[in-house]
Amino acid sequence: MTDASMDPRYCQRFHRAIELLGRRWNGAIIVALGAGAMRFTDLRNTIPGISDRLLGQRLRELESERIVHRVVSPDGSSAAYELTDKGTALDPVIASVSDWADAHAP
Repeated sequence: MTDASMDPRYCQRFHRAIELLGRRWNGAIIVALGAGAMRFTDLRNTIPGISDRLLGQRLRELESERIVHRVVSPDGSSAAYELTDKGTALDPVIASVSDWADAHAP
């Protein structure tokens, strides 16, 4: 039996996941959407310092990863973003990072 940490596929998956979560603004977007679905403008106002362009780019990226889902109203007049089941599965990860930051980050 081999050690999972020696398996190159394990390292690739871990690296991909940590890069996705660590990409600037992605964590803040995931945390904000953890409170529930939000419209673009509400999400932008919740995350200080993020530009419209960058928020749109990150939301599209998180959608392509199936972490965030864009929900359009039945009449098509508005849209909101929400976490998918895959995104919600990040709750314990976000909580652990938050605990670590409280204990160790300056």
